[in-house]
Amino acid sequence: MRNVVCASLIILSALSAKAAERPNVIVVICDDLGYGDLGVHGHPHIQTPNIDRLANEGIRFTNFYSTAPVCSPSRVGLLTGRSPNRAGVYDWIPEARTPRSDAREQVHMKASEFTVAKLLKSAGYATCMSGKWHCNAAFNRPEQPQPGDAGFDHWFATQNNASPSHENPVNYVRNGQPVGKIEGYSCQIATDEVVTWLGDHHKSKPDQPFFVYLAFHEPHEPVASPPELVEKYSAVTWHPDQAQYFANVHNVDLAVGKLVKALEDLDVRKNTLIVFTADNGPETLNRYRTANRSWGSTGLFRGMKLHTHDGGFHVAGIFNWPNGIQPGQVLNHPVSALDILPTAATLSGGDLPKNLQLDGTSLTALLTTGQTPERKKPLIWAYFNAVNDARVAMRHNQWKVLARLNHGTFPKRENLTPETLQEAKDAELTDFEIYNVNSDPAEIQNLAGRGLDEEASLIRQINESYQQLMSDSPAWVPVVGK
Repeated sequence: MRNVVCASLIILSALSAKAAERPNVIVVICDDLGYGDLGVHGHPHIQTPNIDRLANEGIRFTNFYSTAPVCSPSRVGLLTGRSPNRAGVYDWIPEARTPRSDAREQVHMKASEFTVAKLLKSAGYATCMSGKWHCNAAFNRPEQPQPGDAGFDHWFATQNNASPSHENPVNYVRNGQPVGKIEGYSCQIATDEVVTWLGDHHKSKPDQPFFVYLAFHEPHEPVASPPELVEKYSAVTWHPDQAQYFANVHNVDLAVGKLVKALEDLDVRKNTLIVFTADNGPETLNRYRTANRSWGSTGLFRGMKLHTHDGGFHVAGIFNWPNGIQPGQVLNHPVSALDILPTAATLSGGDLPKNLQLDGTSLTALLTTGQTPERKKPLIWAYFNAVNDARVAMRHNQWKVLARLNHGTFPKRENLTPETLQEAKDAELTDFEIYNVNSDPAEIQNLAGRGLDEEASLIRQINESYQQLMSDSPAWVPVVGK
């Protein structure tokens, strides 16, 4: 036994020494991918060998959370390391057309937000973004900041979904210039852009570290998949649309494999940290007219996308870094996409602005030595357009706490104006639900009001966390009627 312990310490010491060299960083984020959609998470049919390999040769977090249960705020939270509410992004962002009474056409991630791309660029990294942006309403227009303003040297993006579908999209823009129709499937197209950029970067500046944000559209609707992959799943699905979804996730896995091979060919794979995750839980089948191919699975988690139960934001969290992470780890410690920016700061040696209010914590010690990080405050979500009645949720250690606002009478909000922001600040948290998600991950047994010793402390924490978050949440001023 002593020999095993000594060997483990030697391995960790060697990994830590290698980790002294600043790693390249790649964040791969899927759109509406269910926790249960991966082979490594137990899906009985969908084949994801490349993603599974990243998990098996790195760290797989079984309690990884996105920063919101819907796309735009989730992406803003990941990029900033802050609750998206602090950036004023409360729900998904529609394309700006005409002024609205709730000022939703104004919503965007402000140029003043400090992103992981800005952090790493200031630390000497080259930066690239490819895929779905969805952090502004006025995409590729001068009235709002664009990906380049968020710290990306090179960007190749769409405002929201690939259009008309994942197949042969027509709405990609490269560094401000519309590209037009591109033959192929979006996840492959976005990956090809990254592979080309990596090759060019390696030729010109082989010693400069890089950061890539690869944001797949898949498997968000409108789903479209290669026919040969759809046929592969026809025998194990009872509907062609289900086969389309399974093939869509498989195509993402092939794109991940292509990315990893490109890193290996450039001989930069070993010192590249790859983070694989998703923006939120899977879409509910047929929730809207064109959601007929949304066959995603949350596994055993309750709820789906747009829910504050875990199915809404309990997502894949895979970290792979050959030079810095001991392979084969499965960790249950609660972590979040909020943690990516502070982790990148410690790994790169980049400087954070003074007085920056971060909601994440650095995972560097956890990744390299297995040391559990101290999370100084709970994870908190306030999603005012949730499908379920609880608009506020908190994860703290093994506990998940949910609350309604004003006993469920608080109306759904897609955005906050000065008037509705004040209403949200004044709202009372009520009808608490408390779950021990270590023993009850499906959130079935509500322990609130059943003599739980921790109940008073947890209710105090969610109230304090909500009030602190709302005190730092901005409003958007409508221009309608002015």
